Amino acid sequence: MNKAILITGCSSGIGRATAKYFQEKGWNVIATIRTNPEEDVELNSLENVFVSKMDVTKLETIEKTVKDGIDKFGKIDVLLNNAGYGSYGLLEASSEEKIRRQMEVNIIGPLMVIKELLPHFRQNKSGIIMNVSSMGGKITFPLGTLYHGSKFAVEGMSEALSYELDAIGVKVKLIEPGVINTNFATTSFDLNLDESLEEYQEFTTKILTAFGGLGSSSSEAELVAETIFKAAMDESDQMRYVVGNDAEQLIDARKKMDDSTYMNMMKSQFDL
Repeated sequence: MNKAILITGCSSGIGRATAKYFQEKGWNVIATIRTNPEEDVELNSLENVFVSKMDVTKLETIEKTVKDGIDKFGKIDVLLNNAGYGSYGLLEASSEEKIRRQMEVNIIGPLMVIKELLPHFRQNKSGIIMNVSSMGGKITFPLGTLYHGSKFAVEGMSEALSYELDAIGVKVKLIEPGVINTNFATTSFDLNLDESLEEYQEFTTKILTAFGGLGSSSSEAELVAETIFKAAMDESDQMRYVVGNDAEQLIDARKKMDDSTYMNMMKSQFDL
């Protein structure tokens, strides 16, 4: 029987590239999309790919997808929690709704998907849970209070969860990509700004200008997909998989620096 992976957030980017990569490798794939999955002609045309509607903030869609996926393929071997987004900007300009949604999608959603799959993994005494974090779960950029807060939480919950799941034969892994080939300053983020907060204007202008140049060191989503496949096949105890030269360099630098040195270095990168 072919192994099966459930991937959240397959409408574009890392999730889509990973669904296609695993399918090419002969896996059964449960590819979830938040809205109108039936309209995705490409994924629906692939053999052994089951496209399902799932919104990680709606428990009933999680329950249905897990049940339907198991019914379809008999077993789920790997979960990839990929669905998420970045809410960047000024905390003072961020509404309660924006704050809560960032945490709901990036933290609570993955936890609920994991929780739904745990009885299946426990019964099988095996399984791999992979959470897509970010280099932003290890280092921080200015304007990233909400996003980095959510990704640091993904790192912590994953590491802590690994202790208890080791008792039932389930592994937890973290994928830590750098900047992916997209428009870092606009389409990648939900930006929370307020021009009436004049005291921040010089600061935010410098940050957004610098963000526009970060794409020069970006990686392709396919490279992340390859790393995810490597992690799924890796029987070692390795937990974290860094993807991209930018992520490797920044995470390594952060390990070697104290707080003051790192933050001063980062400020200099943004001309602060």
